[in-house]
Amino acid sequence: MKRNINLKSAPLKEPEKQNSLLESFKYQFVLDNSNIGVWEWDAISDKVYYSKLAKYNLGYSDFEDLSEDHWNNRVHPEDFPSLKERLTKHIDKQTPLYKSEHRLLCKDGSYKWFLDCGKIIERDASGNPKRGIGTLTDITESKENEKVLINNLDIITNQNQKLTNFAHIVTHNLKEYAGNFESLLQFYDEAENDLEKNELIDHLKTVSKSLSKTISSLNEIVLKQSMKKIERSHLNIYNQIEDTIKILDLEIQEKQAVINNNINKNITIYANSAYLESIIQNLATNALKYSHPQRTPIISIDSHIFDDGLLMITVTDNGIGIDLEKHGKDIFGLYRTFHGNENAEGVGLYLTKTQIETLGGNITVKSIVNVGTTFTITMDTKRKPA
Repeated sequence: MKRNINLKSAPLKEPEKQNSLLESFKYQFVLDNSNIGVWEWDAISDKVYYSKLAKYNLGYSDFEDLSEDHWNNRVHPEDFPSLKERLTKHIDKQTPLYKSEHRLLCKDGSYKWFLDCGKIIERDASGNPKRGIGTLTDITESKENEKVLINNLDIITNQNQKLTNFAHIVTHNLKEYAGNFESLLQFYDEAENDLEKNELIDHLKTVSKSLSKTISSLNEIVLKQSMKKIERSHLNIYNQIEDTIKILDLEIQEKQAVINNNINKNITIYANSAYLESIIQNLATNALKYSHPQRTPIISIDSHIFDDGLLMITVTDNGIGIDLEKHGKDIFGLYRTFHGNENAEGVGLYLTKTQIETLGGNITVKSIVNVGTTFTITMDTKRKPA
């Protein structure tokens, strides 16, 4: 006669007890040595209970009770919508597991990145969740490394784009000059008298002078970009602008322009003096060059410094403006000109952007045609670039 044995209620034999304890110890050992915390969600009370390691990763001791603090108050506001969407899909049985990477608020007020994985393991008769369990893994270090890699990739991609752009320009320009020289020399050979030859010589001189100017500009760009380290010192921005205005005094008088230096006199920045002078001079010169013919040019240079040390400088003019819908993507491109000015070389803004980025800053532009233009420079006054 066969007996039905209830395995759940049947007492474990001694070897089975030892194996069960051993398995439990192994799992606990793995968790304790893998930086993985464990949590349990009581869906009825909507409370989460954390393991010792999970609490430790959040900056708490094992004796502190976190279940009274609602779990979603710990989630970074920017990450909560994504977390909620993933959790809802799992609760609605659309996904077999819940998985999310998000930031959680720690005891000291900082945020750490965690990989949060879980599963509903018990539901009521209607299918509503009653209990869920999961793991919480600190991935802050890997996120920081990922951020560095992405930043380095962006830098490399940007440099490759600059190199490609530069190569196209050099190839195009030198090809054009070579073609001009070839045509002029051919015309010279075919000239019938000295008058025609002298006229062609003048053309050759003009092309040669233009080529020299182009090569000089290209060389300046190469020198600026090849400098790995530049000398820096603490510079007073107000004084630097005042010195630059003196350099432009003749142009300012010719245009009868007004330049308002509204920079806070106490702001200093760790930068290269020649770069800072060049940046200010290029932006001011552009504002004077493209002033509106029917009104007095007014250039205002203002500053604002935020609590975190971020400095914002704006250079605003009331000139003819730039059509950003048409030229916005090319505004800082090399040899990009927008107003048909025969003296424009399209090098100034390219070099300005390069110099600002070398100093660890950023530049943006807003402009309205026939109203004016504002260039905004942002730099960190606390951090010293390498």
